[in-house]
Amino acid sequence: VEPAFRSCGYNIEVLGNDSKSAINTGLKYVNNDACYPSLLVVGQIMEAILSGRYNTDKIAVIITQTGGGCRASNYIGFIRRALEKAGYTQIPVISLNLSGLEENPGFKLSLPLVLKGMYAVVFGDIFMRTVYRVRPYEVTAGSTDALHEKWKQKCIAFLMQKYPSRRTFSKMCEEIIADFDNLPMQNIKKVRVGIVGEILVKFHPTANNHLVELLEQEGAEVAVPDLLDFFLYCFYNSNFKVSHLGMKKSTAWKANLGIKALEWFRAPAKKAFIQSKHFNPPADITNLADMAKEIVSLGNQTGEGWFLTGEMLELIENGTNNIVCAQPFACLPNHVVGKGVIKELRHRHPLANIVAIDYDPGASEVNQLNRIKLMLSTANKNLNSRK
Repeated sequence: VEPAFRSCGYNIEVLGNDSKSAINTGLKYVNNDACYPSLLVVGQIMEAILSGRYNTDKIAVIITQTGGGCRASNYIGFIRRALEKAGYTQIPVISLNLSGLEENPGFKLSLPLVLKGMYAVVFGDIFMRTVYRVRPYEVTAGSTDALHEKWKQKCIAFLMQKYPSRRTFSKMCEEIIADFDNLPMQNIKKVRVGIVGEILVKFHPTANNHLVELLEQEGAEVAVPDLLDFFLYCFYNSNFKVSHLGMKKSTAWKANLGIKALEWFRAPAKKAFIQSKHFNPPADITNLADMAKEIVSLGNQTGEGWFLTGEMLELIENGTNNIVCAQPFACLPNHVVGKGVIKELRHRHPLANIVAIDYDPGASEVNQLNRIKLMLSTANKNLNSRK
């Protein structure tokens, strides 16, 4: 998304200082009773501001928000408090949201920015789905990462165009997926492990102690559901709010229009995935909800809510029975809709091999590793028994 923003006139930098030092900085500004993702994000921002690399009178901080309980509403307060504590009250904090949580004079979501931003998200999801599927089986070491880098540069060049065309975008989606689909792969079977959980810990390599790399080093293939699915979940929740909580019907109508728009963006990639030899297509949000509501109410909307249960069910339906549920330590929503449903999932799907791993600044990496290896040991036994 960085080149998408830059091409629309915003000198934006997506922070790359995702390190242990950023976590330590976060602990100086956020009480350690707060959730791990908030510590990490505030730490990244404050470490960058304190680094001396920026003119602190001419910068702003921007963060995405979805609204509701949990991190989505608390982060802005945490960041502003940290800036005040460090003596940088002049730095504005911009909330990038569609819920009207805050007004941001000087920052507007223009149509070109929305279009390019969504193209960027779809490209990212394509790379995640293709790279993780192919890399463990590549015949030539490094060929997957090389292909990824080649296409990443092409995607950045496309997003930097003033008016990137839909036709070119569709063609690029098809060509990326076809290139990865035709990359030479070894004809062997490996344990397939899905990663679900709280959205930041699920995707952020530092937050989950480089979980994807760890699983691949242990001989597994990794599957991570799309980031775009979380946006669809946020829109879909309006239907329950209208039917059960008395919200205006127009709210659900707008949200369902949003779902159609997101699916329109993803349509070329979805079609190419369906036609491919090696890849599964993205899930349909209505199917996820239908699967999840048999186990948890769709009223579970704090954090990842019912969506987390739905993602686990989707993975199991696609043959990925081994799952790591990554969650911040003491994250109550995740304990309810993640760890809390594992017993029922195992009851309905006896082959389900799910482990919930807590992440925190003080969490033992050895303990995390041992529990993941135990899950992999069970997965390998199940794989060998089916051969």
